[in-house]
Amino acid sequence: MANFEKQLTEMIKQDTYIVSILKTVEKLEIKDAWVCAGLIRNKVWDKFHHIATPINDIDVIYYDPSNISWEIEKQLEKELGILLPNQPWSVKNQASMHLKSGFDPFTSTYDGVAHFPEIPTALAIRISNNEFEIMAPYGIQDLFEMKVKPTPFYQKPSDFYPIYVERMKNKEWHKIWRMVSIEL
Repeated sequence: MANFEKQLTEMIKQDTYIVSILKTVEKLEIKDAWVCAGLIRNKVWDKFHHIATPINDIDVIYYDPSNISWEIEKQLEKELGILLPNQPWSVKNQASMHLKSGFDPFTSTYDGVAHFPEIPTALAIRISNNEFEIMAPYGIQDLFEMKVKPTPFYQKPSDFYPIYVERMKNKEWHKIWRMVSIEL
């Protein structure tokens, strides 16, 4: 069996841009902060397709139930922008995401990532004490096999399944990355 975590870590280590992002997030010392979702997914799929898609946003997540204000997220984005300017920073406290998503309150950053809509996006990475750490509640095999499936919270017949289907229609990933297969 392939060691996908090792492959992902090596891919990220070789990407000076992503490493600079991870180091910038680490500098802020935000409790339980991770870079997640599309930036990482796209890196892997771009590599297999020999393309470089534009970076729409840099999702940074953390968990702090003591302050769930929108203002603190914007402040953190501003601080990241000072450390690494002209980047599309997007910071979200997973302790407040239930207000937007309709789920029960999340209990951790891990719980937030587990509630992402699709499996190859439900992952996060960070540098902590000079070590790369990967958080992937459903593993990363589907990411490397370019298979898109809903996470358990978005599977049929859940109330959230239509959100997954709509995302897949809107994202049109199969048009960007031709080898990607999407389960509906």
